[in-house]
Amino acid sequence: MSRPSEAPPIGDYALIGDCHGAALVSRAGSIDWCCLPRIDSESCFGRLLDWRTGGHCAILIDGESAQTESQSYIEDSLVLETKLGTSHGAARLLDFFATREGGADHPRRELVRIVECERGELRADIEVAARFDYGAVRPWLRRAAADAVSAVGGDSGLLISSDGETHIDGDLAFARGRLHAGERLRVVIRFARPHVIDEGNLRAPSPREVDERLSETIAWWRTWRERIRFDGPDTAGVVRSALTLKALSYAPTGAIAAAATCSLPETLGGERNWDYRYSWIRDSALAAHALAELGCEPEAARSRHFIVRSSAGHAEDLQVLFGLGGERRLCERTLELDGYKGARPVRVGNRAGEQLQLDAYGEVLNLAWRWHVRGHSPDDDEWRFFGEVVEAAIAHWRKPDSGIWEWRGEPRHFVHSKAGCWAAVDRGLRLARECARAAPMRRWEQARDEIREAIESRGYDTQRGTFVQCFDEPDLDCALLLLPVMGFVAFDDERMVRTADAVREELAIDGFLRRYDRDDGLPGEECAFLPCCFWLAECYARQGRERQAREMFDLAAGAASPLGLLSEQFDPHARELMGNFPQTLTHLSHIAAAVALAESGERADAPTGFGP
Repeated sequence: MSRPSEAPPIGDYALIGDCHGAALVSRAGSIDWCCLPRIDSESCFGRLLDWRTGGHCAILIDGESAQTESQSYIEDSLVLETKLGTSHGAARLLDFFATREGGADHPRRELVRIVECERGELRADIEVAARFDYGAVRPWLRRAAADAVSAVGGDSGLLISSDGETHIDGDLAFARGRLHAGERLRVVIRFARPHVIDEGNLRAPSPREVDERLSETIAWWRTWRERIRFDGPDTAGVVRSALTLKALSYAPTGAIAAAATCSLPETLGGERNWDYRYSWIRDSALAAHALAELGCEPEAARSRHFIVRSSAGHAEDLQVLFGLGGERRLCERTLELDGYKGARPVRVGNRAGEQLQLDAYGEVLNLAWRWHVRGHSPDDDEWRFFGEVVEAAIAHWRKPDSGIWEWRGEPRHFVHSKAGCWAAVDRGLRLARECARAAPMRRWEQARDEIREAIESRGYDTQRGTFVQCFDEPDLDCALLLLPVMGFVAFDDERMVRTADAVREELAIDGFLRRYDRDDGLPGEECAFLPCCFWLAECYARQGRERQAREMFDLAAGAASPLGLLSEQFDPHARELMGNFPQTLTHLSHIAAAVALAESGERADAPTGFGP
């Protein structure tokens, strides 16, 4: 059998999911990454991180990997269609997680693969090489029924059923069918705990039920897409980003995973490999805002509640990230895997959860403020929590921290972090006034003014007229582009205009942007950081500089995969997406920049005063 020998480029993968688990499907139709029952669970197919032992679910046509003619999502859905061609015929492969109304509480947890012969005659094989716990556990395969095979190991299990012939060959399971034009081979891979599988009560769906699941899933995604309110030249990309954010959300809790993967490298062969399958306070708050801007307010509300609930309503227990169920202990460890194209170490878990990142206080209060502006003021219990967050910001703002970039060296006095503390106090004051809430107003006002004075005196370079990365140091940082988003300074403030231009001039790499340009204590280098490009596009658009905004936006959006998916980083020399994929921060920043451009276009006739 002819098979690929190593992982394809990151951008060659497609995401499928059901707001519980997720999988990546290659252009060749191989599922090389899948975590069930949650995005942050151990992988059951994981050869993306170890081609030898990680496990996969591949399709073979007449015993070989077929040639991919095209790959696309069925319109306004997360159902993937891959067109395959052979010398004897043509087929299409449909991949999706089965969804349904009410699936948040009762998910099917079914990964469905349908092979349909479109021309000629062919033999289709679905090869299932399940490997649990990131490839550490080879499953016990058994015949579960005439049309089903079970695979169990540890506390994970899969029930693999098909309307074709199923058989076991060593530690591989197969589903096979000889197809003529118009005929289908259907395979359903259902996650269940081993003891549930052993009880023998799980029933494989009939061919008709599988086809109904396909129709139901397409309809579910299209119904959700109808909520999106956006009109402009970037609509297709915005919709795809919104669908991606929805897929990366965890329906039972409202958490939003920062990415679907772990340990995909920032540069090939590098050591900057992190696990992003958890929910960051910052990303969740920004994603909630982006989705609310598109009319998806239920997601914004659920994300806000997740933040408050996961911290148990106590500001001192507020971490910067949680597990998708609200778990606090996300111990970082290294796995003995080869890594994506040899990039080691392979890390799961993330010790950034132990860091002090001061901007988190501002994100929480900014989200509360935006929610209030939309007509949802905090209740008594929420106000007590928000008041605690303000007090925590006041108590800690003078400390150095790890910042938005999760600095693993010595903590520093990051300007973005200080602005987050300022935002927490400022938004707390605004909420107290508008909601008639009791608060130590004079003390809070004094603290807010003190933080601002420190930023404007120690976090501002008077010679260049720009904000800087850290107190009393001249270096720049793309996180400064978020100061207007926090409300610390207006987008069109002259200081912000100069800062945006200086960032572009000093941190550019082939037109794209790096996060910063200084030794961060980690070995190796990183590529361009795509969210920063969208932040600059948003700044330019809000400053009335639509031409520059469009230029930067189109450059960054052009880095997307053929399916419209974006990772966190991009190698402009190799023209490849790098880092974990797809990335929540990039997609939400894409939406924010597109919204800014659309609103800038509405004001196109107004004078800007900022040059060409």
